[in-house]
Amino acid sequence: MKTKNITYTILVALAIVILSLLIWWLAEKENRPVIEGIVECRTYRASSKLAGRIDSLFVAEGDWIRTGELLYTISTPELDAKLRQVEALEVAAAALNREVERGARKEQIVAVENIWQKALVGQSLAEKSYIRVKNLYEKGVVPRQQYDEALANYEAMIATANSAKAEYELVIEGATREQREAAAAKMREAQAAVAEVNSYLDDARVYAPITGRVSSIIAEPGELASAGYPVVVILDLSELWATFNIKEDNMAGITIGTQFEAYIPALKQSATFEVYHIAAEADFATWSATRARGGFDIRTFEVRARRVDKDTAILPGMSIVVNSSRL
Repeated sequence: MKTKNITYTILVALAIVILSLLIWWLAEKENRPVIEGIVECRTYRASSKLAGRIDSLFVAEGDWIRTGELLYTISTPELDAKLRQVEALEVAAAALNREVERGARKEQIVAVENIWQKALVGQSLAEKSYIRVKNLYEKGVVPRQQYDEALANYEAMIATANSAKAEYELVIEGATREQREAAAAKMREAQAAVAEVNSYLDDARVYAPITGRVSSIIAEPGELASAGYPVVVILDLSELWATFNIKEDNMAGITIGTQFEAYIPALKQSATFEVYHIAAEADFATWSATRARGGFDIRTFEVRARRVDKDTAILPGMSIVVNSSRL
């Protein structure tokens, strides 16, 4: 009887010890600190350098889009009018440049040549009259005044003929080098103005910079969007990572290439991640002051990790939970 009591006592004590160890283990497991991260991805915000009213929107939230796909257009009545204006200036400048390069028309050349020839005839006639008056003046037949008038008329006709000749030679030669350069510069200026307006009009059509999924649309057709205002937000789901803010006293053993198992509550499954980035310096993103307890101020490091198993269908915003003992 005494042996049975001893055996019973030992069994009860052993059961109490096992139960205590089990309770301790469960409590330790329950209170074990966890590190929670969040899935992130590269985000692009499609915008235009042109301010205006959104004319048409060709995508919706949740759409999958490809690089170069048209996202939205902006109404630009002012730019359309400006384009017509600068195109007219370009046409005028080009016409002026062609005229300068071509020189005078045939009709103009004939006209100034005829004026020159007419001046030569007048000069010849004035010369003959002058000679006759001079002979008569030397014989004392005509007065000095008539001689002076004949001489002045002859000299005037010489000047007229020389002027007509110079005009003819100028027309034959055409525009000067400076005039040609000025006309060409004017044409280039007009062409540049047209190119500038067209570049703005091109930016009135906004295309997808990457292949991805539309996360949100911030403005709707009919609304005004300022220059650089993000209208469509696109997520690049080909590049996903989990970001953790880890206290410095938990950083021991965490290096580039460290792999760990993490739980994804949204998918109710675990996945393997690998650390590929550790912040170069700590910050106070989740600062914890412990100096009052005689310790030190705890800072945090941003740690990023990628999925090792690419088949795990995680999405931006999902939580990633990992036991601190596994990092």
